[in-house]
Amino acid sequence: MKLVEVEGTHTLQNTYSSIDVHIGQSVSILVTADQPPKDYYITASTRFTTTILTTTAALHYSNSRVKVSGPIPGGPTTQIDWSLNQARSFRTNLTASGPRPNPQGSYHYGMIPVTRTIRLANSAAQVKGKQRYAVNSVSYVEPDTPLKLADHFKIGGVFRLGSISDNPTGAKAYLDTSVMAADFRKFVEIVFENKESIVQSWHLDGYNVWVVGMDGGNWSPASRKGYNLRDAVSRCTIQVYPRSWTAVYVMLDNVGMWNLRTEFWARRYLGQQFYVRVYSPLESIRDEYPIPKNALLCGKATGQHTRPL
Repeated sequence: MKLVEVEGTHTLQNTYSSIDVHIGQSVSILVTADQPPKDYYITASTRFTTTILTTTAALHYSNSRVKVSGPIPGGPTTQIDWSLNQARSFRTNLTASGPRPNPQGSYHYGMIPVTRTIRLANSAAQVKGKQRYAVNSVSYVEPDTPLKLADHFKIGGVFRLGSISDNPTGAKAYLDTSVMAADFRKFVEIVFENKESIVQSWHLDGYNVWVVGMDGGNWSPASRKGYNLRDAVSRCTIQVYPRSWTAVYVMLDNVGMWNLRTEFWARRYLGQQFYVRVYSPLESIRDEYPIPKNALLCGKATGQHTRPL
């Protein structure tokens, strides 16, 4: 399988016999039909799970006289280093003429000064006798008023900025409507730290990010020496392997209230998410469209009137 594209980015055309694809991700591959004419297995199987689930299809040559036979091909199931090495080999093809982030070439992500580092650690815990999941010890709870409405109409008592720390606290998990303040057009480093035994997948609404580094064990400032600051792939969903970390760079150039969440849906529902409020003091329609006049209002926003343009 020759990899040619990852979520809109032309990649170096490396060849793989097996490719990891995680929740919320997509890749494009080319397969050359240059083998003897017969039927071949195509196999998809789960990774890092107690029970390995497998499904198969058949690649059929039009002049084949031989059906698929023999054992189903097995892929790597527990080798984290194998997956880390493959993920790091996904790199942007800088010689391709197709679109890529910042096609004008006015800046390069590896040359922009990072203004802030955010470290996020996921965890599982019992809170008030119920199973919950948390980020930096905060397990998210939905407010009675949508956050964007509360922010737009400046309604107090719905959320508070700074209700989640920039770094893991090691504290006992607790419930809160967690919102992190962020400044418009700042360049930020986010490190996802996973000390659990399952693969995590993270998604930030409204953004793509450059996946600059990942490794097993614990992240430290010295880990930056191994970052790819030249041709990292831009992605919308990022995997973090068991007992490992993944680092990304992101330009906060999209004003709004954006959800940062796990793609493990049960965990998201039970608190492994929060919101990033990217704010510009200009509050200009150049940076963010206003809420439509016919928007449905609820909670504490009921009865409010949308502000004129």
